[in-house]
Parts: sequence; structure tokens; C-alpha cells
Amino acid sequence: MRWSTLFGERIRGDGRGRADSRELGSRFRARTAADTPAPFPLPLTPSSRRAQHFVNTLWAKVSTGIFYPVTLVGAANLPPAGAPAVYVANHQSFLDIYTLFWLGRPFKFISKTSNFLIPVVGWSMFLTGHVGLNRTDRRSQLKCLADCIALLGAGAPVLFFPEGTRSRDGALGEFKKGAFSVAVKAGVPVVPVTLIGTGALMPNGAEGRLYSGGGVTVVVHPPIPPSTDAAAMMAAAREAIAGPLPAAYRA
Repeated sequence: MRWSTLFGERIRGDGRGRADSRELGSRFRARTAADTPAPFPLPLTPSSRRAQHFVNTLWAKVSTGIFYPVTLVGAANLPPAGAPAVYVANHQSFLDIYTLFWLGRPFKFISKTSNFLIPVVGWSMFLTGHVGLNRTDRRSQLKCLADCIALLGAGAPVLFFPEGTRSRDGALGEFKKGAFSVAVKAGVPVVPVTLIGTGALMPNGAEGRLYSGGGVTVVVHPPIPPSTDAAAMMAAAREAIAGPLPAAYRA
């Protein structure tokens, strides 16, 4: 009987060197859901945040730059790199995160916990301090919100996909209020961002395939000032993000 390890703990395998995926996932979720003094594995100082961002950005640009061009529109609307803010974007493709690192801002993004188990990509996400979320677990949802508020308090921007999942047909879905509640509680602006073209290059359900279809455009909208009204911020962000999308996708 062979064994695999996760965080120094032994996980029973199947006799051929493969860990039981259900037990592995259970151990990982238990570890990532545990109460810790901070949501990131390394001390979050300005210098460590810049270093983590450098690694993420270099990887993202090398991974995408050779396959498709990225056009950034509205760069003047970006807050300063060291300013805490909640970034929100539409979600069409597995390529969205890679593309958003072209913004040049050291944000931490929210991703479902199972993504942290993806070899290399998921491990990098964990080591560079991004935030896990189990969408079906209320305790995980509350911890995610608390972690994001802590990150903003430490000066780190955070990025949400307020639709909660990737669109299956490119149409903009309904927004969930979590990102905007975080912005209200932290007293920070919301920066809406529209992604155009990622869904055509790698549609939801076609991960690993890259279709030809031109480049990707990232549109940064003017920040929505801090507010005490999460619902109003959500409505304003959705209207801004929908604007540049083709009419059929504005839903």
C-alpha cells in the first residue's frame, strides 16, 4: 500500500501511487476552511505582495501572450497599484484570470476550493495567497468574505466574479451581492471590468482547447465610489460591465 501526502499528512492511496481524490479533497477543504489569523500562507507585506504579483503576472503574460493579444481600454480608470479596491468582472472562460493579470494590479482573486487541487496551477494559486471558496458551504462563504475584508485592510485589492460561475453561452448572468457587501464593509471603491473575447477563445466546457478568433479586450470602467448601499453598487457595476458587451450577451 502506497501513500501520498498533503500538508505533511498521510493520505491512503489505491496501491498504484494515486491518492484517493475524495479524501484528498476532504483534507484540503478542511485545511483551507480552518480558522487562521490570515487568509494567505505568507506574510502579506507590500514587498511580499509585489513579489507574489510579479510571479502571477509573469506566468500569466507568458502563458497568454504567445497565443492571443490583449488590448487594455480605460487604463486611466485603474486605481493606484497600492490602493485597496474590489475589482469585479464578467466570467466567460478559464482564460479570464490569466487575462486580468494584464491589468498590472496585485489583486487576490476568489476561486472555488477544488481549483486549488489542480496540479501546478492550483498549487501556485495557494502559495501566492488567493482565496478559496466552497460555494455550497455557508461557513466557507462567511470565511471568504472575512478573508477578503482582511486582505483589503492589509492594502491588497481583491477580485470577484460576481456571477459566481462561468457563463455557458457568453451572456452576462445575475450578480451575487458578496463582492459589494465586502466593498461596503471595507469602505473601498468597486472597479468594474468587462472582458470581451475570452469566451470565444476557450468557451466554458472546452478547457484545454484554444480556438482561433482574434484577441481579447479588457475594458476598465470608472471606479464606483465607496458606499453603504451594496445593492446600488451591484446594479451600477452590472450596468457598466454589460455596456461594452454585444447586445445579445447583456441579458
